Amino acid sequence: MNKILILIFFLGINNLVVGQDVDFEKVRKLSHPRLLLLKNEEKNIVKSFKSDLQLLMVNKNIIDASDKILDLPSLQYKKVGRRLLATSREALRRIYFLSYAWRTTKDRKYLERAESELLAISDFQDWNPSHFLDVAEMTLGVSIGYDWLYYNLSDNSRKIIATAILEKGLKPSLNSQYNGFLTSSNNWNQVCNAGMLFGAIAIYENDAEITESIIKRAISSVKLPMKEYGPDGAYPEGYGYWSYGTSFNVMLIDALEKIFGHDFELSNEPGFLRTAEYYMHMVGSSTQNFNYSDSGIAVGLDATVFWFANKTGDRSLLYAERDKMTDSRRMRGEGNRLLPNLIIWNKNKPLNNIVAPEKNMWVGHGKTPVALMRNKWADANAIFVGFKGGSASTSHAHMDIGSFVVDADGLRWAMDPGMQDYESLESKGMSIFGRAQNAQRWKVFRMTNYVHNTLTVNGQLQNVKGFAPLELVSNNKEKKMAVTNLTEIYPDNFSSAIRFAGIVEDKYVEIKDSLQTKSAGRIRWNMLTQAKVNIIGDEVLLSQKGKDMVMVVKGADVKWKTWSTQPPQSYDAPMPGTTFVGFEIIASENTDISYSVYLIPASNLPFFRAKNKL
Repeated sequence: MNKILILIFFLGINNLVVGQDVDFEKVRKLSHPRLLLLKNEEKNIVKSFKSDLQLLMVNKNIIDASDKILDLPSLQYKKVGRRLLATSREALRRIYFLSYAWRTTKDRKYLERAESELLAISDFQDWNPSHFLDVAEMTLGVSIGYDWLYYNLSDNSRKIIATAILEKGLKPSLNSQYNGFLTSSNNWNQVCNAGMLFGAIAIYENDAEITESIIKRAISSVKLPMKEYGPDGAYPEGYGYWSYGTSFNVMLIDALEKIFGHDFELSNEPGFLRTAEYYMHMVGSSTQNFNYSDSGIAVGLDATVFWFANKTGDRSLLYAERDKMTDSRRMRGEGNRLLPNLIIWNKNKPLNNIVAPEKNMWVGHGKTPVALMRNKWADANAIFVGFKGGSASTSHAHMDIGSFVVDADGLRWAMDPGMQDYESLESKGMSIFGRAQNAQRWKVFRMTNYVHNTLTVNGQLQNVKGFAPLELVSNNKEKKMAVTNLTEIYPDNFSSAIRFAGIVEDKYVEIKDSLQTKSAGRIRWNMLTQAKVNIIGDEVLLSQKGKDMVMVVKGADVKWKTWSTQPPQSYDAPMPGTTFVGFEIIASENTDISYSVYLIPASNLPFFRAKNKL
């Protein structure tokens, strides 16, 4: 793209409101390194290891992983389907780890391997701009390496790497064929703008015209997804994408603060500084997250929480993260490509004496409202309930409106099926990101309400255009309870559909539905579980790993049933070891129906029976 086209492109971008003038003189005056860890700051980091064994363990994990990288062949250009993303992420991991290892140890083996990797990546034919996340992560990783190793790279290497950042990273982002992320309000915007900002700061002096425009553009554009955190901090795309989008968003903010001394009011967007609470409360006592939407169930150490802990002064946010630092499985060091952020953002603060959070219940509104509740924190056997409203029209959403998960005795009893690998569907010709009522996305079994812990009426899909708000009902020891209005989700079936979910007297879980039918139909109440299911009269006994949970219905005369979870299509991923349990109600039109389903840990069954006179 020539200079004239670039200027035309930025006529609109530069008129976006930045909020404060961008003083580029500060960039001109700041030598390398400029990103994340400024000159000589690594010396304080190394000193901190002497007094903090947990930080030392994280550091050792990074160094050990760097040593393993030394023996790996250089990365090759390898796409999987339409994505180069796996290669980009591995490039970011390798370069960040090796650059960190060089700065903290001064062992030239890390410098030399990083330079070799940077040159290999710079020689790629492109960084796959048609799937721009690939470009963003590659650019961010290469920019860190270029910036941190700048004065130790050969003149020829600097030239090659800087040219690659400009030509394969920044310039493709000026092409309207590739830069749709600029107007999106999801994780793509956060990741791509962060990558482009890092690239622009790293090679600022090579082309000030382009890099200044990209920096201004990023500050303006990233406000779109940041507004999605409002009003309380709930992230619309769920747990997994919180970690992805928020991590890169915070890296963007950190880069601005390092250069300009402020973040142009970005962190003051409503809900943003509260969002780490959402992330913390989203993990149940089973150590699995509430994996609604396109999210996996695994929980790993997330460096981004350390940034929020320091920004807000709330060190209780690190309660769960601290424990992950001593668990190599959950630290995921070799696969956690942003792990050095943890040491940088901890700011040399001690990690002892971090107390449990005070709140046992957290409710967030916005596009995907959630209620997250537990009876206690410091107990692996605690009861946990995750409950959601929202809409299937949200980015990465499933038809799981009104769904819930339940943990007790350290196990998950009511579960979410989670995501299916995108490539496994796209390789079979499926178009999985449409959101219309007739989109192919809703041909995928695990994305429908048939699979989630919610209602299905007459075998119909939930209404994509509907929205279910969620509100707090009570938050005390007697009852932690939230409610969502599902009426818009079933517009043809109910004139009113209200679902309550919560924990009663810290002893058991209640899911209550109050329905007013509009038309006659078959209502299916469904729950997905990995427990063994045994129907005994009017009760269900769930068993797994030597623990038991009992399910009881009150208010309606129903017969418990089980259904197979075998998916109907060959492209659907199986869900081995799972069962659907629930019941069906044959309802007449214009009828009021109300019932409660209770899930009671076996140890609390005597209490439940006495309270309910059973």
